[in-house]
Amino acid sequence: MLVGKLQEQMRVAGYSPKSIKSYTICAKKLYGYFKKPLNQITEDEFGKFLAGMAARNYAPHTLNLYHASLKYVVTNIYHQPFAIGFAYTKRHKKLPVVLSRREIQVIISSIVNAKHRLMVALAYGSGLRVSEVVGLRVGDLDLNELTILLKQAKGKKDRLTVLPRMLKADLQNAVAGKMANELVFQSERGGRLTVRTAQVVFSRALGKSGVTKPASFHSLRHSFATHLLENGVDVRYVQELLGHANIRTTQIYTKVTNPKLRKIASPL
Repeated sequence: MLVGKLQEQMRVAGYSPKSIKSYTICAKKLYGYFKKPLNQITEDEFGKFLAGMAARNYAPHTLNLYHASLKYVVTNIYHQPFAIGFAYTKRHKKLPVVLSRREIQVIISSIVNAKHRLMVALAYGSGLRVSEVVGLRVGDLDLNELTILLKQAKGKKDRLTVLPRMLKADLQNAVAGKMANELVFQSERGGRLTVRTAQVVFSRALGKSGVTKPASFHSLRHSFATHLLENGVDVRYVQELLGHANIRTTQIYTKVTNPKLRKIASPL
């Protein structure tokens, strides 16, 4: 009963399927652990629950997800004030893994499959998330204006980003004969490529390239942002291209691209 109400409420509120799934898992685990309605969990009980998770080295993001899930259930399902007053767990701030332009070229060049090579190149050249590149539709591309319109991206917002001129011819070949609502990158069976498939493609290319940085598919997006800033593009424009709601999220890239820091020589 609780799960059904939770999922229905979140769908109506416009939450993404991924968020609904995460909140549902947390709610089920909380109920399984406490064996009572979630609105009856006390602050002390919940604090000990999170402390136990922290002692088992669960990530701050996971602890905060349980916190947010419980708060959502109490306030939106039971319609009661959330009486648990302690703050969310502080998340460790890590600098993003950024690949150099040369490393990007080597990684892309190591991919033999033309479709996969184009997919990875476009993800970097347009700053796309892995979910965005596998879900890209032919109609999202404007090959004349060299732009991509990403509809209902993260946060349920549309955003416009750039399309690399050097990929125009390859994209024209890739979408030739396809309808506007068809996927740009399809699986061998004609369906949608999975996020996992795209991640594996990148991981294998990284291994073949000899690049030793602990990079992931998302590092392509990090690199896109960093290289734009290095080219002198204003951080506010980079924010729009990435679709960040808060400019502070974009400003993290200024910490890995600060030219003044790079000019400082070690005293040794």
